[in-house]
Amino acid sequence: MTAPDSSVQRYQQILAAMAAAARRAGRDPAAVRLVGAAKTVPVARLRPVVAAGLAIVGENYLQEAKAKIAALDLPVSWHFIGHLQTNKAAAAVKLFDLIHSVDRPSLAQALDRAAARLAKVQDILLEVNLGGEATKSGVDPKGLPDLLQFCAGLPHLRVRGLMTMPPWHPDPEEVRPYFRQLRQARDQLQALRLPGVDLVELSMGMSDDFAVAIEEGATLVRIGTALFGRRPH
Repeated sequence: MTAPDSSVQRYQQILAAMAAAARRAGRDPAAVRLVGAAKTVPVARLRPVVAAGLAIVGENYLQEAKAKIAALDLPVSWHFIGHLQTNKAAAAVKLFDLIHSVDRPSLAQALDRAAARLAKVQDILLEVNLGGEATKSGVDPKGLPDLLQFCAGLPHLRVRGLMTMPPWHPDPEEVRPYFRQLRQARDQLQALRLPGVDLVELSMGMSDDFAVAIEEGATLVRIGTALFGRRPH
């Protein structure tokens, strides 16, 4: 098992790499935030990294997240970064500050209804499947404007930006075009000036390619392996 202090050391190294990538692109490093992707990471390993400054924890599974939220006695923002089933919408709204993976009207409607019951406005991102991969969730880029228009009409949702998970490639430069495409899509949609829509967030980039994602405009990078070490299979 990886010692907690090694994760803290990696956390500091990742922050330095993020800041360097932002400066290369002429961006303010403070404009990019780290989401610690903590799937299967126990609270004992998560707590020291949060204590060291990690402000956002990303989770893929509702039950795992619920247990960690109850056990972690430190202030942190919880983001849902996995595929979300429509029948789990109510639980997600109760637990998470930001849901990264809204990709269809039925899910948006379920989230809106759940948020209404809690008198909450739920922040969401729209997930876009830029690579057209059948194994990944996400709205087709051609359907993105319609999904945004639909979500914009739901009073208890607030669309904050876009998310993508491009095809994996060992060379981060090969995925740069996908990150650029998401930024360009965001800019085009922002130009529509839809009421109540301010697409400030781009959730893109993971352990192997976060620097390139930041250079292309990422505001949230979802990092698990590089931060917490390899997960057991």
